[in-house]
Amino acid sequence: MNLNDIKRTPLSRKKATRVGRGPGSGKGGTSGKGHDGQRSRSGVTLPLVFEGGNMPLYRRLPIRGFNNRRFQDSWVIVNVSELNKLSDGQDVNLEELTKAGVVKVQNGKKHLLKILGDGELNVKKLKIKAHKVSAAAKQKIEANDGEINLLARYSSKKNDK
Repeated sequence: MNLNDIKRTPLSRKKATRVGRGPGSGKGGTSGKGHDGQRSRSGVTLPLVFEGGNMPLYRRLPIRGFNNRRFQDSWVIVNVSELNKLSDGQDVNLEELTKAGVVKVQNGKKHLLKILGDGELNVKKLKIKAHKVSAAAKQKIEANDGEINLLARYSSKKNDK
């Protein structure tokens, strides 16, 4: 192979349409924008919901109901059997459970931890910090010499200092 054998590969590049260059081009005169009107002028920026002066659909429809989802508590539920993935004497809180891969938590959202009593507990002396613990879970944890500290749901600004 020599340098004179090398050929440029054809690329699919389409030439831009030149508007306003006379009637023979098919895009002459009004440059494809029709006659007069707001959108035929340069620099027009209309909202996507603009309906030519009509009352927009989103304002014609009634507002109905209320959604409390953004104010709801987001509970992370862990069964006692899932605590077997942790080692003996380990602290159990939301951060430690996330590091151990027991739960997945969305960042930037306030989560509350609840421990339920489904399954058997083989790990000894867990130090649990949760917002709620069921009666069955409490019995199983305390039977294995574990400690339970219930956290307040929301910490006040005075306690955050």
